[in-house]
Amino acid sequence: MICQTVRKGQECFLWKPSGCSYKDGECHPTVEQCEGCARMVTVGDIPYCTTYPNPASRWIAGNTCVMATHVKRNIEEIKQKINPLKASKRAAAKRR
Repeated sequence: MICQTVRKGQECFLWKPSGCSYKDGECHPTVEQCEGCARMVTVGDIPYCTTYPNPASRWIAGNTCVMATHVKRNIEEIKQKINPLKASKRAAAKRR
């Protein structure tokens, strides 16, 4: 629905027929760590996040905003140890 408080005229997933469903009743501006994110919308002179109503809570423990488009993450591939005995038994079972 369309926000009627802070981001007037903007689409907001928190806006319900009874008003803003966020616990504080309005969205908070973005923080410094959000600079450069594609999910930011500027209303007037104040930038807001389109995903989180309180973006500061996403950055408390460091680089934890999972929706940040400007942050590169190190995704390491987990290599599984393969038991050679079980692998040979599986291969033998497939040949039958």
